[in-house]
Amino acid sequence: MRTRTWAPYALIAPTLLLMAVFLVYPIASVGWFSLRQHTVTQPWKNGFIGLENFRRMLFDDPLFWQSLVFSAKWVFVEVGLQLVLGLILALIVNETFIGRAVARSLVFSPWAVSGVLTTGIWILLYNPSTGVFQQLAQWGIGDPGTSVLGDPATVFPATVVTELWRGVPFFAILLLADLQTIPNDLYEAASVDGAGRWRRFISVTLPHLRDAIVLSTLLRAVWEFNNVDLIYTLTGGGPANQTTTLPLYVARKAVDSHDFGYGSALTMAGFVILLFFSILYLRLSKFGSRA
Repeated sequence: MRTRTWAPYALIAPTLLLMAVFLVYPIASVGWFSLRQHTVTQPWKNGFIGLENFRRMLFDDPLFWQSLVFSAKWVFVEVGLQLVLGLILALIVNETFIGRAVARSLVFSPWAVSGVLTTGIWILLYNPSTGVFQQLAQWGIGDPGTSVLGDPATVFPATVVTELWRGVPFFAILLLADLQTIPNDLYEAASVDGAGRWRRFISVTLPHLRDAIVLSTLLRAVWEFNNVDLIYTLTGGGPANQTTTLPLYVARKAVDSHDFGYGSALTMAGFVILLFFSILYLRLSKFGSRA
């Protein structure tokens, strides 16, 4: 009986140990640093300061709020557009047509490209001297030398388009995998009842995809909130900090300015925000429930 009681705990002990090493310890370490003044360039000022970093963040740092608002805007726009476009692509490549395998490969290929390489591709496309807009200007469309990444009016949509190219295949892959598990009997029964294409989509396809949509949007929202590589290499957070996300601001403070105490406080703020909204989203969406 004792063996049966302790056997399950012994089997999961290695996993719990790995979680403690790679998850609990980093969070606890960042939490401890967030309560300290820890600047590499001024070590004589280092020490425990309690909640001073959080007071500074909430009341004395307007860039924190600006980066947080932009992060929320970035996540909402990106995840919403990626979901809609990814669902459309998944529905298209789920149909039977000549060249479907090639079409699927082309649709999914951007997901295999790294963020830095994606940025390199789009920097060339946006280049004001040799890029797409210069070519359009030669055709009489727009002005020559247009820099969409340097103009505050166009930098956000240009960055959004770049990330859409990489992010849409993520939704297409997950939703296509779930589409292929829907029994054809359901569509046949709906057709017999007189349901058209749109009604079958609303009554059969979407309910079956609910959990896949909830999971994919949650994962993508977390990834987009933590997006650093693409924005950093594409705009550097500019112009005038208009594309600075909270994680990018953390990188500036912790890596560039070596202010690890304040950078840790910013990190803890992002962690709490993501944790709260992830739990709220899963509760409101009733993920895993078929009710």
